[in-house]
Amino acid sequence: MSSAWLLPEHIADVLPAEARRLEELRRRLLQTAAGYGFEQVMPPLIEHLESLLSGQGSPQDLRTFKLVDQLSGRMVGVRADATPQVARIDAHLLNREGVVRLCYCGPVLHARPASTQATREPLQLGAELYGHAGIEADLEIQELALDCLRTAGLDRLVIDLSDARVLRGVLAGASCDAARLQALAEALAAKDAPRVQALAAGLPDDVRRALQALPSLYGGDEVLERAAQLLPRHPQIQAALADLATLAAHLRRSQGAGLQVGFDLADVGGYGYYTGARFAVYRHGVADAVLRGGRYDEVGAVFGRNRPAVGFSTDLKTLAACLPAAPRRAAVRAPWGEQAALRSAIRALRDQGHVVVCSLPGHGHETEEFACDRELVAQGEAWVLRPCELA
Repeated sequence: MSSAWLLPEHIADVLPAEARRLEELRRRLLQTAAGYGFEQVMPPLIEHLESLLSGQGSPQDLRTFKLVDQLSGRMVGVRADATPQVARIDAHLLNREGVVRLCYCGPVLHARPASTQATREPLQLGAELYGHAGIEADLEIQELALDCLRTAGLDRLVIDLSDARVLRGVLAGASCDAARLQALAEALAAKDAPRVQALAAGLPDDVRRALQALPSLYGGDEVLERAAQLLPRHPQIQAALADLATLAAHLRRSQGAGLQVGFDLADVGGYGYYTGARFAVYRHGVADAVLRGGRYDEVGAVFGRNRPAVGFSTDLKTLAACLPAAPRRAAVRAPWGEQAALRSAIRALRDQGHVVVCSLPGHGHETEEFACDRELVAQGEAWVLRPCELA
């Protein structure tokens, strides 16, 4: 029989030190987004299923917890991604003309973990820019994403650029059913060349050659040159390669030598969702991306307002795990007492922003989460601060 304190697999409590770090990250990153003019929204945890899964396809369906709403009898889902919710807010509730910048932060729930080590309850932070089809919106979102990661304390960043239009251009005119397309996208993302070759069998020769070339098209600027030679001269592919060159040049000018820029034209995960340029940010030498984003102009279609959209999201728990252990927070130690002067002194310190931990009777200095480097002591009729040795 399982113990009552055991949690479901890939679900964990957040303990005080980590909770403090996550809250500090949340505040700092939302403030960074606010500095770009992004307004914060707070979507609900559950929604009607058809709204929650809009434009996201089978992978998102498999990740979404589903249940019956006991009030309406309709199927609802616990959000696995907040992006469709923010698109609904833009399209249906705000309904503004022109550019809209929105940001958010909150838990999402996955029916299946993304990997063997992943949590099923990420703390998703993201930003979405609606209403501008030009590449300037992509540039702004990428700059904000990188600023957020640096604000979090991450360095040695690597950004890989790709574009959903490359695969669309390669497959233009070819007969490819949904199941085969999904399998191709997965094989390409995994750079599984033998699998790609098997799935490309029976397709036109030029399509098959292009698909087989895609897994090798990753690296530096030479990737764009090779892609122009190996891939069909389709308008979508040419537009994608031109945009990727522009994005890379801008990032190198604006970010300097501290950012490594590369390309991965086989990174087509979320093929049914993204519509243009997309990106993934890594820490140098680490296999998993810490942030992903891109353009998804179809996300608002189900809400009756299909307009340009670009954004990114990241998991604050993943970011926190990349950082060194946080030091204990400085605090003031004070005795417990009812004296008016003592209570007044404690209140004044807290009003000034200090943490004051009162030692309750019989418990001494039990302050594991705090570094009490000062203490409040009586001097005659007054209470004064003095340094104390850290425990």
